[in-house]
Amino acid sequence: MKGVIRVAKSVVRDHDQKLNVREIIQEKKRTKSITNTTEKLIPKILFGIAAISVFTTIGIVLTLLTETIAFFRDVPFLDFFTGTKLKPLGENAVFGVLPLLTGTIISTIIAMLVAIPVGLMTAIFLSEYASEKTRRLLKPILEILAGIPTIVYGFFAFTFVTPLLRSFIPGLEPTNILSPGIVMGIMIIPMVASLSEDAMSSVPNSMREGALALGATKLEVTWKVVIPAAISGIIASFVLGISRAIGETMIVAIASGSSKNFTFDVTQSMQTMTAYIVEVTGGEAAAGTTLYYSLYAVAMTLFVFTLIMNLVAQYISRKFREEY
Repeated sequence: MKGVIRVAKSVVRDHDQKLNVREIIQEKKRTKSITNTTEKLIPKILFGIAAISVFTTIGIVLTLLTETIAFFRDVPFLDFFTGTKLKPLGENAVFGVLPLLTGTIISTIIAMLVAIPVGLMTAIFLSEYASEKTRRLLKPILEILAGIPTIVYGFFAFTFVTPLLRSFIPGLEPTNILSPGIVMGIMIIPMVASLSEDAMSSVPNSMREGALALGATKLEVTWKVVIPAAISGIIASFVLGISRAIGETMIVAIASGSSKNFTFDVTQSMQTMTAYIVEVTGGEAAAGTTLYYSLYAVAMTLFVFTLIMNLVAQYISRKFREEY
C-alpha cells in the first residue's frame, strides 16, 4: 500500500514538473516575442527622432532660399554683395550688405582678440599648472560666464564698458562696435578655454614625462609638446568661437547701435547682420515688400557664414587630429 502511495506521489510530482516546465517555456516564448518586437521598433523610433533635426534644417534652408530668391528678383545680386550703402527705408531704398558684413567681421575680430589669448592662457593654466583642487574650483566659476544671458552682456557693454572706454577714448561714440566686441570676447572665453583645456588634457602624460626626463622645463613642455599635440582641438575651439561671435545678436543689438556705416573705425556706431535682422523683425516691414525679403537675404548670408566656419572647424579637426 505504501508503495502504491509512493508511486502515485511520484506521478503527481512528475506531472507538476512537466506543467512548470511548459509554463516556463511559454513564458520565455512570450518574453522573446516582446523583446524581438522592441528590438525592431527601437531603431525606427530613434531614426524618426534623428530625422526631426534633419527635416528641421532642410525646412529652414528651403524657407531662406525661397524668400532670398524673391529678394534677388528686385535687387541685383552684385548690387547687394558689393554695395556700400544700406538705406532700406524710403522710396529710393538701397540694399548693400557690405556695411553689415563689415560690422560683423570687425566685431568678431575684436571678440577673438580678447577670447583667444585669455581663453588659451586659462586653458594652459587649468591643464598644466593648476592642482586638481584648484581646477575643480576655477572651471565651474569660469563656465558661469557661459550661462549668463546675452542680453545681460549687452546691457553690461552699454552701461559699464562703453562709459569706461569713453574715459580713455574721448572720441568714442555712445554706441560703437568696440565695446560689444570686447564683451563678446569675454562671453566666448569659457568656450575657448573649456574646449582647449579638454584637448590639452587628452594628451598622454607619457609625452610630458618623456620631455621632462630629457631636461625640458614645464614651460617648454607646454609650448613644444602639449600645444602641438592638441593643436587640432585648440584651433577648432577658435573657429567655433568665431562662429559664436558671428551669430551673436543681443550684445550688438543693444551696444553697437543701428547706424549702417561702411567704415573700419571701431569708435563709430555700426550694425551687424544679426542686429539688422532684429531691427527689421521688430519694425513694420510689411510681408511681400523688398524690406521684408531683405531680412531673409541677410539671414541667408549669415547662415552661409556660420556654415563655412563649422565646416572649417571640422576640416581642421580631421586634418590635424592626433590619436594616441
